[in-house]
Amino acid sequence: MFLDWAEFWNIQNPELWVGLGLVLFLGILVLAGVPKLIAGHLDATAARIQGELDEATRLRKEAEALLTQIRAEKVEAEAQAAQMLAAAEADARIMETEAKARLEETLVRRQALAEQRIAQAEAQATAEVKAAAADLAARAAEQILATRLAGQTRDPLVDAAIAQIATRLN
Repeated sequence: MFLDWAEFWNIQNPELWVGLGLVLFLGILVLAGVPKLIAGHLDATAARIQGELDEATRLRKEAEALLTQIRAEKVEAEAQAAQMLAAAEADARIMETEAKARLEETLVRRQALAEQRIAQAEAQATAEVKAAAADLAARAAEQILATRLAGQTRDPLVDAAIAQIATRLN
């Protein structure tokens, strides 16, 4: 159960050679700069991910600015519609003396035109927001999938070598 140190330091003990080989291997890795390579790779990956996050934040701000602009355009369209409606009502009072039938027809046409413009503006604004959101979501999903797929690389030769070490040590 307990390790006999005198037996461990015997030159014919395979555990001594395995231990020395492991120490030598780890020393070679440190001398070759593998820890620095790994740290550099991790730093590069972190920088790339941070860049992607910054890009996503920028795209989100652009989408929010576009949404604000579209809402402002909608308010402007509603104000124009209200102005048009007011103008139509003023025209109706002037034309009332001429003919009530003609007045009602004009009001109905102008109100329908205003409602149609509002409906078109709302539909256009909704379509633009959906398109911008879909584009942003597609780009973010593409970047996330690319990141996940890039992180799944493995070397089958290294895996086979590791499996052989386990069988040779027993």
